Amino acid sequence: MMFSLILPSSSKTMSLSGTPNYSSNVGGRRADYSTIASGFPVKVHVQTLLRKTPSSLQSPAKSMKHEMDITSAPERKLVKQLRASNTHSVVADSTPAVNGKYQKLTDDWESKKLDLITGGRLLQDGLAYRQNISVRSFEIGGDRKMSVGAMLNHLQDTALNQCRITGLMVDGFGSTREMSRNNLIWVVSTLHIVVDRYPTWTDVVEVDTWMYASGKNGVGRDWIFRDSKTGETLASATSVYVMMNKKTRRLSKIAKEIRDEIEPYLMDCECPIINKDSRKILKLDVSTADQRCTGLSPGWNDMDINQHVSNVKYSDWILESVPRSCMERYYLNAMTLEYKKECVMDSVLQSLSKMVGGGNSDSISANKVIEYDHMLRLENGCEILRGRTVWKLKDTNSCVNNYIY
Repeated sequence: MMFSLILPSSSKTMSLSGTPNYSSNVGGRRADYSTIASGFPVKVHVQTLLRKTPSSLQSPAKSMKHEMDITSAPERKLVKQLRASNTHSVVADSTPAVNGKYQKLTDDWESKKLDLITGGRLLQDGLAYRQNISVRSFEIGGDRKMSVGAMLNHLQDTALNQCRITGLMVDGFGSTREMSRNNLIWVVSTLHIVVDRYPTWTDVVEVDTWMYASGKNGVGRDWIFRDSKTGETLASATSVYVMMNKKTRRLSKIAKEIRDEIEPYLMDCECPIINKDSRKILKLDVSTADQRCTGLSPGWNDMDINQHVSNVKYSDWILESVPRSCMERYYLNAMTLEYKKECVMDSVLQSLSKMVGGGNSDSISANKVIEYDHMLRLENGCEILRGRTVWKLKDTNSCVNNYIY
């Protein structure tokens, strides 16, 4: 799935009963995420994956000692067979065997496939994807922990890897065959992420991701980040994607042909793994914002494959207007982003923020939780994005850097 372009979802939503127990409390209040899984027949319950014990979710402890996380003897044997045939990727079971080279691999693994590039693998009859990630030195900040930008990059990467290993992606950022024929691409409508603990340098993180229906014209995708050694949940994220015509730049309905392509890859999931903060985000301008950063403009390296600003750059921009005093004393616990309009080269933007809970604009107190509303807009006032961030007080005793207040 594409994780970079930005437009609002056109589908209407309604509340469902039976909200899962793995909801989120943001700022002391239960956040609500309303969605409906209609339009797609679905197959397997995601709760089956979530109910597994940490030990059953862990990868083998020796995973990092073997190339590309291939740990078990049968898997290593199959990989050697595959390499001997000069093949560099695992194909879907539906792909015809070439001179019989793929047949034994798919027979032995049945519905489980291994991604030889990333070491990831398919679970739940191919409906979920799991990948181990080693936290790199260039992904950490001054506190030696993975940055939120790096975490968002891994959301996109694991989503695309699942599409690639299943054969669903044939062009661009997750476009299916029918989407490509009709000049359609996936665009992100909303994103919500909750981080309980940021992994540190050299940690190995296990990421699970899956897709499900969201409204008549949307597709949801969820992620869980876990400590690969303990099974502890580090972060959870949920997003909604809709389709846009890359020539007209207009949203598009999901046609039957595309629906038929996607349906076999969807989990039976009525609600996201976490609940989106449903409180209305303020519409800000220069006069009503507490903090403002102006003159922001994307460069060539901020463009993605569809020639607009990447999703991670938007999160960087909204954090530009968060006071340094907040950054030093608090860590980013949750972020909600609502995308309104795409941003292209030569755009000039303003990043506006206003504290809406836990303190005031003049001083950052020692409250345990503070909240900001955010807006990115063009200089002419055109709205690009609305967001909310929730910050929790750091444990100063465990901080690597001792800040002087």
